[in-house]
Amino acid sequence: MCGIVGFVDREVTDKKMIIKKMADRIKHRGPDGEGFYTDSDIALGHRRLSIIDLKTGDQPIFNENKDKVIVFNGEIYNYRELKEDLLKCGHKFTTETDTEVILHGYEEYQEEIFTKLRGMFAFVIYDKKTKELVGARDIFGIKPFYYYHKDDTFMFASEIKAFLEHPNFSKEVNYDALKMYLIFQYSVHEETFFKNVFKLKPGHYFKYKDGELTIHEYFKVSYDASKKSMEEYKNELKNILEESIKAHQITSDVEVGSYLSGGVDSSYVVSVARPNKTFTVGFDVNGYDETKMAKDLSDILHIENKSKHISADEFFNILPTIVYHTDEPHANLSTVPLYFLSKLASRDVKVVLSGEGSDEMFGGYLEYLEPRSLGIYTKVPSFLRKTLATVIKPLPHFPGKNTLIKYSKPFYERYIGHGSYMTEEEANNILASYLRTDETIGDVIKPVYDEIKGADDVTKKMYIDMFFWLPQDILLKADKMSMANSLELRVPLLDKVVFESARRIPTKYFVRDNETKYLFREIAREKMPEEWSKRKKLGFPVPLGKWLREEKYYQMVKEKFSMPFVSKFFNVDYILNMLDEHYQNKKKNGLQIYIILIFIIWYEVYFEEEIKC
Repeated sequence: MCGIVGFVDREVTDKKMIIKKMADRIKHRGPDGEGFYTDSDIALGHRRLSIIDLKTGDQPIFNENKDKVIVFNGEIYNYRELKEDLLKCGHKFTTETDTEVILHGYEEYQEEIFTKLRGMFAFVIYDKKTKELVGARDIFGIKPFYYYHKDDTFMFASEIKAFLEHPNFSKEVNYDALKMYLIFQYSVHEETFFKNVFKLKPGHYFKYKDGELTIHEYFKVSYDASKKSMEEYKNELKNILEESIKAHQITSDVEVGSYLSGGVDSSYVVSVARPNKTFTVGFDVNGYDETKMAKDLSDILHIENKSKHISADEFFNILPTIVYHTDEPHANLSTVPLYFLSKLASRDVKVVLSGEGSDEMFGGYLEYLEPRSLGIYTKVPSFLRKTLATVIKPLPHFPGKNTLIKYSKPFYERYIGHGSYMTEEEANNILASYLRTDETIGDVIKPVYDEIKGADDVTKKMYIDMFFWLPQDILLKADKMSMANSLELRVPLLDKVVFESARRIPTKYFVRDNETKYLFREIAREKMPEEWSKRKKLGFPVPLGKWLREEKYYQMVKEKFSMPFVSKFFNVDYILNMLDEHYQNKKKNGLQIYIILIFIIWYEVYFEEEIKC
């Protein structure tokens, strides 16, 4: 696990100095070593966290002829099998790393190597003869990859902050990202909050040569349900899951621990992997603490568990550091406890297993459950549902009002994932008047929805989550918070081989008898006490709403909302009123307040003070 940086810019003469400064900005991703390659056209840099081949695995790595060079971030779990094939083809290896397998694999198979890789990755290969760069990102987006392209400058990095050290990087706010951020709670567009900085999408690769950049897709999430009995699906998936956990555990030359909450996902991973250590965090507030449940399971399995309670002061004080490491505004509350969890684990291990991806792959979110009555209601002609919504919208609140309004909308407007806490109208009310736009949720979701619109509703939701929520929220915070603490996080449930099995299972086995993730829970019951297999997902709950009604934290947020630059982005009177309504217990605005607060802190960190954490 590492960090990579690079740029093509012939105007820059002292490339060695610039590439080192860029790499130093993400030293937290790889404190164990550094390596660079520069010539008249290009500079490549690498920060290393030593996991595999501790002695000879330094990067960049070259091929036999020294005419191709690679920098790589991630882990390839089938690299030994690929290496055997490449040896038979005549390739010569000088290291025991998975990095060198990618390089020789590209020589042998060209773009086909991307589909052969099982793992998490972001890498760039430079051909010294042709002056061509090619780079790729894994199929789920477990590893981040950003690029900047403006005029004659092209650069890439594992984290946006590395670009700040390049003299030709123009740091500008992308105002177009703000409205949808307020609605989704994360940066939803391909272009980030930094103008001209883009995310390379999961399952895509790029080529750059002579100033021309082309982006290509090599993998697309798809579903193709087969016809087997539930027992057949269960036995097949059980074996594949256990193999995946083992592969993610043994592909390492250092100790591997595991995160453990009270939920079924991490509990299952721990029950199969049986690591020496598990790690848990929580809040010493009733209803917001999973540490006891994690300790109880660890004791049953005879595994050492280490835990920590996070205080309100720790939560609020760490926010600038959190925002610095996420690069963009990112308002999922669980990001903060995940940072503290990673910090706790990093004291004992270099690698941890975690349970991300199970909900999106096996139908685990409560939103995937819909009462039969709603299914009947959605079959009512849309114009009648819209008319009813228009009539009841101005009426006082009554049970079911919000549901009737929500389900008057087409599917691609009413389901956007799990982070939406405000409507387009509310977002425009919050924004400064000149930033209000006509952009809709449908503008963002519908192009993705159209790719899956013929499927059943659960499949539609899983597909939308695999495209938006999973890579741009869940996996982003998992990578950034673990790497902020120089820790490698692995997600064995979100695996290429696991997905190939899961995508062929009908959703009636995922959502069944008013229970989510049914088939997965059936498998988990065989590995852990039944009580744990039935647990509902909590996902690091945070008592933010309670804290914002305390004078200390109310005043802290009020001070942020009143800073002079805030009026450039928001209707200050409106957001201060939102804060007061929550403080006075008139409305529950805690999550909306947090989304705004995170943006303000982000702007302060990157544009007002230029903080380095």
